Amino acid sequence: MSAARGLVALAAVVVALVLQVTLFAHLSWAGVVPNLCLLVVVGAGLVRGAEFAMVLGLAAGVLLDLAPPADHVAGRWALALVVVGYLVGRVRSDVRPTATSVVATVGVASFVGTSVFAITGVLLGDPGLGVGQLLEVVVVALAWDVLLTPFVLPPVMLVFRRLEPHGVAA
Repeated sequence: MSAARGLVALAAVVVALVLQVTLFAHLSWAGVVPNLCLLVVVGAGLVRGAEFAMVLGLAAGVLLDLAPPADHVAGRWALALVVVGYLVGRVRSDVRPTATSVVATVGVASFVGTSVFAITGVLLGDPGLGVGQLLEVVVVALAWDVLLTPFVLPPVMLVFRRLEPHGVAA
């Protein structure tokens, strides 16, 4: 991966993170905001594959773990987004994805990513939500991410397609 491609990918994550912690923080539903960083990682996985998405997921997760108002043990989002990047990158096919398959992929990725984050919180004894409230958070996060998919994924996937050199499959 060239330095320019890496910078563009990192810029996409930073823009998503800033929007997530500023604008969408005011639009939270049951205290949950949409995970725009997760959507960027899904877009990277669908277009560029597992390796690229895992690296981007690690960077996005670390930034998300450290960005205010983070109140959890650092590393939880990093782990969750690396897992999401791996899974999405592995299920991508060489044919152009359909709208239905992209929305389904986002739904599964949101469920897996939010579940990994929540379960690691329980395992690490992070104060916050009880086990009973975790399912509600996972469902609300999934709904948010799926609702924003048509607005976020097309431009993100277009950016990642443009980063790919002509004639080279990622």
